[in-house]
Amino acid sequence: MRVSLAARAELDAFVTLAEEVKGWFGPMVNEPGFHRAVARAIARASALVAVEPGGTVVGGLLFSTGRAPEYEVGWLVVAAAHRSQGVGEALVAEAVRRWVCPPPELTVVTFGPDHPGARSRRFYERLGFRPAEVVEPGPEGGSRQRFRLHLDALPPWAGA
Repeated sequence: MRVSLAARAELDAFVTLAEEVKGWFGPMVNEPGFHRAVARAIARASALVAVEPGGTVVGGLLFSTGRAPEYEVGWLVVAAAHRSQGVGEALVAEAVRRWVCPPPELTVVTFGPDHPGARSRRFYERLGFRPAEVVEPGPEGGSRQRFRLHLDALPPWAGA
């Protein structure tokens, strides 16, 4: 698997990934705002993809550097068949190596503990993120919580 900047041609792959998780995030596939956000991130070179050797996109990440030294994982998704295989960690690690200057704070809004997608909380906790404030529910009405990671240096999982 390789992780690289997303290209305009991979917009459809982000839409396919969004279709897989519509139960967790709501029906983003039909939302023009989602398509614009992904296209904008690709144009700004702040979107990454994880691609299998055969060329299939199995994960995607949108990342924000606009409030540095606070950085935000805006959206991270891994195809169901590839979860728990290091794809998500590889995407976050590449974002940190590529865009983060220590000492940063990384944030992400993920699912609340009662949400069907709450498994993602454990993923972020393994990377060192800690639960912080509860935020407004997601578009499908499910609970959300911000997680934060304060770093003095790049973490070992980022290849530092």
